[in-house]
Amino acid sequence: MSLIDPAILSKAQSWLDGNVDAETKASIQKLIAENPTELVDSFYQDLEFGTGGLRGLMGVGTNRMNVYTVGMATQGLANYLLQCFPGEKIKVAITHDSRINNTLFAKTTADVLTANGITVMYFREMRPTPMLSFAVRHYGCKSGVMITASHNPKEYNGYKAYWEDGAQVVSPHDNNIIKEVQKITSFDQVNWNKNDELIHYIEEDFDAIYLEKVKGLSLAKAEIQAQKSIPIVFSPIHGASGKMVPAALKAFGFDNIHVVKEQIEPDGTFPTVIYPNPEEAEALTLSIELGKKVRAELVLACDPDGDRYAAVVPNEKGEFELLNGNQTGTLLSYYLLSRWKESGKLDGKQFMVNTIVTTELINEIAGGFGVKCFNVLTGFKNIAAIIRDLEGKETYIGGGEESYGYLVGDFVRDKDGVSACAMVAEVIAYYKSQGKNVFQVLAEIYNQFEFYKESLISVTKKGKDGAEQIQKLMADFRTNPPKEMNGSEVVKIVDVKNSTITHVQSAKVEKLDMDKSNVMQFYLEDGSKISARPSGTEPKIKYYFSVHAPLADPMDYRKVEAQLVDKLEGLRAYFS
Repeated sequence: MSLIDPAILSKAQSWLDGNVDAETKASIQKLIAENPTELVDSFYQDLEFGTGGLRGLMGVGTNRMNVYTVGMATQGLANYLLQCFPGEKIKVAITHDSRINNTLFAKTTADVLTANGITVMYFREMRPTPMLSFAVRHYGCKSGVMITASHNPKEYNGYKAYWEDGAQVVSPHDNNIIKEVQKITSFDQVNWNKNDELIHYIEEDFDAIYLEKVKGLSLAKAEIQAQKSIPIVFSPIHGASGKMVPAALKAFGFDNIHVVKEQIEPDGTFPTVIYPNPEEAEALTLSIELGKKVRAELVLACDPDGDRYAAVVPNEKGEFELLNGNQTGTLLSYYLLSRWKESGKLDGKQFMVNTIVTTELINEIAGGFGVKCFNVLTGFKNIAAIIRDLEGKETYIGGGEESYGYLVGDFVRDKDGVSACAMVAEVIAYYKSQGKNVFQVLAEIYNQFEFYKESLISVTKKGKDGAEQIQKLMADFRTNPPKEMNGSEVVKIVDVKNSTITHVQSAKVEKLDMDKSNVMQFYLEDGSKISARPSGTEPKIKYYFSVHAPLADPMDYRKVEAQLVDKLEGLRAYFS
């Protein structure tokens, strides 16, 4: 016990002395006696709202997801809502995905809100994140809560808080909610006296309302009708999108849909995958196997809460190839802009949104169509903030981020894997009607604008020590930035945290007009771009790499790609 930091031991003791259940107390006592390292990690900090909201490992302690941290967060949210909307009837929408403790945490959230006199619109069954976002605005709610840890491993759960515009909370609301939570120093300050009369259930008929909105996004009804029987495979990877994605595909007009039966049932242990992340090829193994059996022209999958999507298509060799988020984002953006232009709807009052770590090719494409494209920090809440700010003034077409998130239209204010899956299927059908496959379309895009290729490394550091290592690494990037990488000189450094753009050769420093965030970007003489960004919800740092080159002929696509892959590998080696 003497090896444990007294401050951490004091926090643990406050739980032992507090009004918590006997099982939780027994678990804490066991950690004190047998596993001081785990005790430290469980209590050294409080869970904070990051780019993904409240998220962490499940277990006992202030740094874990449990009914007490969920209750305290909800009390903070309730206090803030009551401050912001005094005298008003406040409603909050709640749903969850398939994770372990999903209903426990969702019901805990509902109970604390109703105890504070707040009406809860509670989904009768689990539904994807985009439906929660839509429900907030549809039912006139002031907030929403989604219980999910997105694509994280099964040991995690989380809590996404939404504001009245249907987007995840941003400044100042996120910081103000945290301040309210921090004021709660005892479990006795959480109002646990639930009022079930304030719970109203959202039933299945809401599905039809959402699907009608999704159906309205389609821009190629005739082409889909001509290609309606193309074989499409889908997997929800044991998550919440198992009903809605097939329903959206059918609403668009597709009728040859095959769902991966081994992964259709919701299951928070995610028994058929290592990680329930559609960005990882391993998670798509069963989907691709079924795709081969049915000769699918498109394989789709969503993460557990249905906001991210992945697409796999046969390449020119007939082999299934996983498109990355930059490729699908490029295809969707190009398709949307092309169709809007063909219909004469581009009049200078439309816009796209892109994140600073997503391919700059999307910016180039938007510029090529004369459409402005805003660049924002990572996190879909920042895309939603632009949509909110321009609502009623300009029209949002689409936008996304490299991590397999995209949003078409603005009735949802978060990334929407359900509508994205339907739109990707439409893209396949539309270009198939023209005798083209996905890679031919990508080659044409690259030939017109330039060939971009991206890569990503995620480095995880565990626990308190890991978080401190990442902080030191970012500090070193600022105090002693690299002068060259992969044989190419660093010519520009963007420090988003300090709001500076430094031109290395001239030593000229400009002010960066963007919200502050702990992100560093390095631009190299050869055109490469490297972004370093710590995760907001776990001790992890991500390195994003982007390289590009002109493409003289679409036939050079794969040849130039091989050259750029070599350059990317050099950059990856530098940071590995």
